[in-house]
Amino acid sequence: MQIYLVGGAVRDELLNRKVTEKDYVVVGATPQQMLDKGFTQVGKDFPVFLHPKTKEEYALARTERKSGRGYTGFVCDASASVTLKEDLLRRDLTINAMAKDADGHITDPFNGQQDLTDRLLRHVSDAFVEDPLRVFRVARFAARYAHLGFSVAEETMRLMREVAKQDELAHLSAERVWSETQRSLMERDPQVYFDTLQQADALFPWLSELAALNTPTWAALKLSAERSLKGEIRFAVLACSLSTEQASSLGTRLKAPNSFCELAVLAANFASELTQPVSANRLLDIFNQADGWRKADRFRDLLDVSACMDNCPALQPSVILHALNAAKSVDTQPIIQAGFKGAAIKSQLNKQRMQVITQILADKGGTA
Repeated sequence: MQIYLVGGAVRDELLNRKVTEKDYVVVGATPQQMLDKGFTQVGKDFPVFLHPKTKEEYALARTERKSGRGYTGFVCDASASVTLKEDLLRRDLTINAMAKDADGHITDPFNGQQDLTDRLLRHVSDAFVEDPLRVFRVARFAARYAHLGFSVAEETMRLMREVAKQDELAHLSAERVWSETQRSLMERDPQVYFDTLQQADALFPWLSELAALNTPTWAALKLSAERSLKGEIRFAVLACSLSTEQASSLGTRLKAPNSFCELAVLAANFASELTQPVSANRLLDIFNQADGWRKADRFRDLLDVSACMDNCPALQPSVILHALNAAKSVDTQPIIQAGFKGAAIKSQLNKQRMQVITQILADKGGTA
């Protein structure tokens, strides 16, 4: 039995980046031997085990043979006869196909170290095309390492285009595509993820609404990352140039969480408008339609989205928030006590809120 540190931990160590997760491959072992050593088996399709103390993952070396479409259509062989090189051969990129033994010796059969030096994301073998999810993974790595000068090797880009052309991407699950997309949104250069997919003709069918987006959107997305804004805001930045229907379709297709979908739809509706001069009447309409009264935190997120689109909006977000909070504080009790009933209460409430907003905009030099 031989144990090797593999994949991302080896790659990031060589790049002098912080290693956040360690994965190991075990060569020459059987599932029973792992269990006898106190490991806990967690994998069904192929044997993966948790270390009894560290809880880190140890997977038996395996090979994969394509048996269907999508990323699940594989037959795995995890017998004790599978070699380390055979296990590394099934991996996606050369920089992820290196292993290190307990003595620190690195096994690098596909020249991953040279590709690290050359700053290239290159596929290990032509078997790359058998797993369509790799198209999204490569784009994610491109986003992660763009600031270090990495780019996708042209021969790998050709294979990505081939996967897209063969309509293999349509056989992925929404959950897996969203997982790669959400992780990419949180990278240092999330715009590179979408740009890479665009170059690979791989935005269809999952991200088709984004095909028409241009440089200003990518710049806004980059800015959202520089400001360390959360994922919902970064996703909503993409929706600023989309219609309400497009933003809704995109989130629904990806099965994105409600917090992402709702903010994206609001951004499609209002984000651009909030960068321009806006009247008190219109601002009240936006507060009502966006339910700013009950969901003030979400409305703040919407303003962060707008601020990424325009560093100098016509009306400062702080002024808008002041108007929202002041209008929200208007008490309905005096209105009721004055004898207003039913729909008249809401009408009078809006009237008083409008007076508050008008005064604040006038004081701050906005459009009353």
